[in-house]
Amino acid sequence: MPKIQMIDIKGNPVEEVELSEGLFDAPVSTHAVYLVVKNILANKRQGTHSAKTRSEVRGGGRKPWRQKGTGRARQGSIRSPQWKGGGVVFAKKPRDYSYTTPKKVRRLALRSVLTSKLQDGELILVDKFIMDEPKTKIFANILKDIKSARKALVVINDDEKDVIRAARNIEGVKTSRATDINVYDLLKYDSLIISKEALGTIEEVFNWWINLISLRNL
Repeated sequence: MPKIQMIDIKGNPVEEVELSEGLFDAPVSTHAVYLVVKNILANKRQGTHSAKTRSEVRGGGRKPWRQKGTGRARQGSIRSPQWKGGGVVFAKKPRDYSYTTPKKVRRLALRSVLTSKLQDGELILVDKFIMDEPKTKIFANILKDIKSARKALVVINDDEKDVIRAARNIEGVKTSRATDINVYDLLKYDSLIISKEALGTIEEVFNWWINLISLRNL
């Protein structure tokens, strides 16, 4: 059973906490992580690019010069792709880049990244974010005390809204609800900071299908 030392907002150790074996001690699949990140980035693409083909470019109705006798190569239109201002060969058109990755792959990728974060010492478990008021300066000092990296993902519960207000103006820091974590964000940030309540939510939300997989393998 994997364990981690939980700390308070001053960086002092509180207690040692046992983590879910299915989430934080899983086999690491770099290929599954690659597939999921590729899928997330593809789904973010707007797909609004558009270029004109030779049939859509204005002008070019008249033949530039006669077919024979000029000594030059024959041309049919000044809007052919080889002409400046001409149409584009295989022009890009608006399209939808989104697609779906199988659930098993997405789950394996999430487990792989969480396990890697723990193994690499990039996971920080905080007892509770207690602040007198949601001020940026206060939260910046908390990050400094818990020895967070400059790029940090702070995972919180729904009732910890003050953290969102306090962290939104800190460069390189992003907050995410426990139910909204994804593989791309986990990889993008150097430190993964989770509150105790958020950890409970993550294990509650994601552990059910881990137990289901275990039952199927019996």
